Amino acid sequence: MTTPPPAASDEPVRSVAVLGLGAMGLPMATRLSTGLDVRGFDIAAERLELARERGVTPCGSAAEAVDGVDALLLAVRDGAQLDDVLFGEQGVAAGLKEGAVVVLTSTVGTTALAPVVERLEEQGVDLVDAPLSGGPARAGAGDLLVVVGATPQARTKAQPVLNLLASTLTVVGDRPGDGQALKTVNQLLCGVHIAAAGEALALADALGLDLERTLDALMAGAASSFMLGDRGRRMLEAHSPEGAEVRSRLDIFVKDMGIVGDATRAAHLAAPVAAAAEQLFLLGAAQGLATADDSSVVKVVRPERTTA
Repeated sequence: MTTPPPAASDEPVRSVAVLGLGAMGLPMATRLSTGLDVRGFDIAAERLELARERGVTPCGSAAEAVDGVDALLLAVRDGAQLDDVLFGEQGVAAGLKEGAVVVLTSTVGTTALAPVVERLEEQGVDLVDAPLSGGPARAGAGDLLVVVGATPQARTKAQPVLNLLASTLTVVGDRPGDGQALKTVNQLLCGVHIAAAGEALALADALGLDLERTLDALMAGAASSFMLGDRGRRMLEAHSPEGAEVRSRLDIFVKDMGIVGDATRAAHLAAPVAAAAEQLFLLGAAQGLATADDSSVVKVVRPERTTA
């Protein structure tokens, strides 16, 4: 007896739309185009042309991009933007075919995700909750770290997309929202570690230590961490006239630590260290550092560097 082929809604995706071809969207679209039919849309004509040069089919509107595709990849700023892109005045959800899958790569928190999942399910569209870590270079190389919460059926459909983007893929649960939950825990640690690194290097500067040597010594011992090694190098450049290269904006952690705070309050869990870190990022944003690299949080506790 021959096994029938899977239903169309269960087949892995072959075509994907990417809305927003910015610093992360374009390299992800480029990477996906190595194995899938990729359509892209961006309001900037130059980004559309770059996409065309890299094997992505440019579209004149978001609605055109999603028409008939198997999957939609979204990298949005927050929950409000997610809702607007899908269900706003020019929302694209209505244009998704039944059986399509939305792959959400952003950190928006579990609270913002639940109503979106419900509305998509009403029209036969799955959501794969897949927040990721890694910058543009890693996105273009398929070297992202991705945590996934989704039903087994939705994961199967989205697997070609996930495989092309991720070098480390961790399935944390069978529900959309599980990925957001783990990413929230991850961001608690990342935000605290960045803030702690800033305070440590600010103290070293106040004590008159050579910061390059201090950082090297710290990274050789038990005080080392990924964020100290990564952001610490950029913190040494934060007080220069041009500042550190912007690889991760400070206002991203304003948003993410806000999500952490919401989650801890909802769980009736005290998180005083996370709350203190959030205040440093909020102070940085208030001091005009919102669009600077998040390593500039060192300037909140040490506005001017003492040692050369």
